Amino acid sequence: MGRMPVDSLMYLFTAIVLLASALAAITVWAPRAVWLKVVALVTAALLMPTAYAGLVQLLGRPKPVTMEWAAGAVPEATVLGVRLHEGEAIYLWLEFDAAAEPRAYVLPWRLKTAEQLQDAMRSAEANGATVRMRRPFDADADSDEPLFYAAPQPPLPEKILPPT
Repeated sequence: MGRMPVDSLMYLFTAIVLLASALAAITVWAPRAVWLKVVALVTAALLMPTAYAGLVQLLGRPKPVTMEWAAGAVPEATVLGVRLHEGEAIYLWLEFDAAAEPRAYVLPWRLKTAEQLQDAMRSAEANGATVRMRRPFDADADSDEPLFYAAPQPPLPEKILPPT
């Protein structure tokens, strides 16, 4: 069995545990009543599994593109899957060139964006290509340049001619 890639989830959870531990240590050494110290320690102890459960629960949900931290670092992405909820949201399954695994994201519903996506999907299907997304985390959706496009069809392999 292969190893799971280290994700930012473990770093985030480790930071939460360290912060909760620091608060618990401060509480123990603070000049307060014993019952208040016990309540603070129990609260810190309950914070850790609650934070972990919350982070794990979020793993299966699409992330809003406006919440992405690496917004400027990703110029393009390949669209692997789409689900349109008219009037509600556009759900995307995106693959990035530098990432090991694809990610789920949600865009706010915009008719113009949905139409661009459908046009790119039709064009890509007709040409046997993939759908690409420009500036996946750019908040400026009113640009004249389309957000989605069909990638150019890959070139055919070179023919090897027999020697004459």
